[in-house]
Amino acid sequence: MNTATEHSEIKPNQSVALLKALHILTRDGKLNQDSRRKLKQVYHLVNFIEPLFNAVLAQNANPTLVDHGAGKSYLGFILYDLLIKQHSSGQVIGIETREELVEKSKTLALQCGFERMHFEHLTVEESITSATIPERVDIVTALHACNTATDDAIQFGLIKHAKYMVLVPCCQAEVAEVLRKHKNESFGKTPLSEIWRHPIHTREFGSQITNVLRCLQLEAAGYSVTVTELVGWEHSMKNELIIAKYTGQPRKNAQARMEAILQEFNLQDIQHRFSFCA
Repeated sequence: MNTATEHSEIKPNQSVALLKALHILTRDGKLNQDSRRKLKQVYHLVNFIEPLFNAVLAQNANPTLVDHGAGKSYLGFILYDLLIKQHSSGQVIGIETREELVEKSKTLALQCGFERMHFEHLTVEESITSATIPERVDIVTALHACNTATDDAIQFGLIKHAKYMVLVPCCQAEVAEVLRKHKNESFGKTPLSEIWRHPIHTREFGSQITNVLRCLQLEAAGYSVTVTELVGWEHSMKNELIIAKYTGQPRKNAQARMEAILQEFNLQDIQHRFSFCA
């Protein structure tokens, strides 16, 4: 029996060889609990991305999807396998700073015959200016890009005039560190500092406020933003999904609100993270 039909989680037209190469399936075609959770997260994200891809495809004969901070490229490969290869046009570009992961992904794409899947070993700055990346891209994704890597994906998307950004942030440590740094000063400034007085609250609030600032940044740049859960919390604690669609109509007070929050919570040290110059 084909392994794809043995597991209800695996799509009928999905490449079993790819899932084994990604270590989602074991060599004998088994699917363990950890892999099942990982696959469910990626499937849910694909379900969110598919209508966006189809909307772009209706307007652009050769859409470009960029997976920023691609890591081992689970998302990029499954997106290609389930979406891109079903069409005669469209490409996926994975951007990653770790060269060894880029080389492994290139090898796997070649083995799978994914001719319109490319990988680039580039920093954020290089990815914005590199001749190997189109001047404009259609969709930017970032799945569990740790800490400021999500901000890097947003900056890339803004400069590349992405029509859509689909982001699942992870490990937002930078804001929490700045909150800790200015904690004593904040106590004298605002009673709101009680929100992050205890270390566990600092971490949780830092994560929350990071994503709030990201949403405001996107809205200030002319995107409409939807924030929702990716999957149930039992599958992943890093579960917040941010979907941004470019409308060209900035939210009027988004920039002012963002700057006020940075000021109120003594986060001026990272103000540059949430600025954008076209």
